[in-house]
Amino acid sequence: MKKIVVASAAVLAMGMSSASAADLGAKMYKKAPPIVAAYDPWDIAFGSAIMSNYVFRGITQSNGQKGSVAAYFEPRYNITKDVQIYAGVAGESISFTNRASMELDGYFGIRPTWGAAAFDFGFWYYGYPGGQCIDSVVGGGGVCPVGSNVAGPAFNVMKKNVSFYEGYAKVNYTFNDYFSLGGNAFYSPNFLNTGADGTYASITGKVIAPSTWFGSTGIGSYVSGEFGRQWLGTSDAFYGTAQFPNGIKYADYNTWNIGIGFTYKVFTLDLRYSDTNLSKGDCNAFTSDFTASGTNNVTAINPSGAGSSWCGATGIVKLSADLTAMSNLK
Repeated sequence: MKKIVVASAAVLAMGMSSASAADLGAKMYKKAPPIVAAYDPWDIAFGSAIMSNYVFRGITQSNGQKGSVAAYFEPRYNITKDVQIYAGVAGESISFTNRASMELDGYFGIRPTWGAAAFDFGFWYYGYPGGQCIDSVVGGGGVCPVGSNVAGPAFNVMKKNVSFYEGYAKVNYTFNDYFSLGGNAFYSPNFLNTGADGTYASITGKVIAPSTWFGSTGIGSYVSGEFGRQWLGTSDAFYGTAQFPNGIKYADYNTWNIGIGFTYKVFTLDLRYSDTNLSKGDCNAFTSDFTASGTNNVTAINPSGAGSSWCGATGIVKLSADLTAMSNLK
């Protein structure tokens, strides 16, 4: 799912002492102090990316290897050298069963630092405009209005509006120039507008290679990974089944990823492997995958037996560019 940058500034104080009587007969010459630019607490971060697969917590948002593009814009204000507030917008191309083709997000938060520990507390809204109500009944009238579309071959249902929000808390501890560890926690009372609450927690790690590895080329590299768990509650009746008409209890699952990255100036090339422990049946029940097929993946919450590969192992290639106004546009 972002870097923590807190600007620092030095404030110089100049003092002048009065000359003693013995100094009055001689001229005193002092070197002029250097001109220091005024401290500007404002900054703007922005960037874009193209990736082979947009994966969110182990689950594709772009129908597998169909590719995705993304961009973000984030104004920042440094209250002090150790406290930053921010707000931003971000967007990604997606491919959902309800025909939504774009994710449009808004977020804000505060990033305090304390020594080597950097914190991030905020609120994130995930918007999915352009959706349609998708029914399991041809012509609609089941859980959607008459005239609604269906999505074969599994004929899964999906709401028109799947937008939701989360609150989050993150911490990252930098041990030295080469190694850092982090922890993250997110909570939503209505994940993907399914009626189910969702809690996600993960640990992250990153190892940065010494700059001498690539000589004077300016190329950097790193290895990073994450292990997380997503807890999910019970959906509302829209996603109910014959056995559970009032809603289904989604399966909790683990997800992990590991990758290697290469950096050059503002560019990053990231090669990553991602996976989950969700079965194809439980994956279908959660994602409403419009490409799901088969009848051999029956679970308590997936009576049709259709299986989805949206939660399985995948490789991701991502090329991104990330800039800040203070660092790159001066």
